Amino acid sequence: MRITVTTWFLEQTSPEDLRPSREPGEGIRFERAEVPSPEFSRFLYTAVGGDIHWTDRLGLGYGEWREITDRPGAETWVAYDRGTPAGYLELDPQDEGAVEIKYFGLIPAFRGRGIGGPLLSYGTARAWDLAERWPQRPPTKRVLLNTCSKDSPQALGNYERRGFRVYETRTAEEDLGPTPGPWPNAGPTAF
Repeated sequence: MRITVTTWFLEQTSPEDLRPSREPGEGIRFERAEVPSPEFSRFLYTAVGGDIHWTDRLGLGYGEWREITDRPGAETWVAYDRGTPAGYLELDPQDEGAVEIKYFGLIPAFRGRGIGGPLLSYGTARAWDLAERWPQRPPTKRVLLNTCSKDSPQALGNYERRGFRVYETRTAEEDLGPTPGPWPNAGPTAF
């Protein structure tokens, strides 16, 4: 099936742009996955993006995943709800002090529980202070991300409430194949 997909490109150009959400609820914590793990990264990618057609990394081999996770300055921040992974945010350092929030989202069963805003706030703050953990990286001057009409209907509003501004919009036709996973009919609506 062919669909029209709108993609919004957003940015912050100063740490003062960040408008944090409220604090996360009890039992929610955010932790950096400090040991690079292609297996864990792929698990998060498919668990979060499977029902919204994240497919760009599905064909990557182990070595390609390892290159992504081992890149100096690349970070994965995981949201846990009472010990269970609930979602994640992946930081991808770019040239000239830009840091892209490459992937961000929640596993379907954890959506709508008030975790997304706090995770985005926390992860965006970590993009701004990335050079403190990676001294070989230049100080962050810009934080970027994008979202599209295939993502959650709340995504764009969450980004804007956190202080991101749209700087470009694109529309294109895409082939929408079957939902890739993590397995067919995963998520809270399957029960």
